[in-house]
Amino acid sequence: MNALKNQVTLIGNLGKDIDFRTVGDNRSLALLTIATNEYYKNNKGELIKETQWHNVKAWGKTAENMSNLLSKGDEVMVQGKLTYRTYEDNDGKKHYITEVIISDFLKLTRAKVDAAA
Repeated sequence: MNALKNQVTLIGNLGKDIDFRTVGDNRSLALLTIATNEYYKNNKGELIKETQWHNVKAWGKTAENMSNLLSKGDEVMVQGKLTYRTYEDNDGKKHYITEVIISDFLKLTRAKVDAAA
């Protein structure tokens, strides 16, 4: 039941190619951003698109698989947990970062429409 206490699922598009690195004791790390879109009508009846950007991280085999299978613009579903961290820059200013640490992902594809039909 603990796994359900902090679980995030996002479906969106990669905003850029994955930043894949090997860090520390030869650990694989993938850094990516995912854009999710929400649509609603304002009080004038106009359709509004609101985009949220999410910082996402994957480790180990998941990072390697994501790096090999995904690229900018791809639609993906990710599952993981929400994490927060802080750091202080050289000027002493504190920064707060919210990230999703991925445990699983699925590359989504759309059916292609035959233009000749």
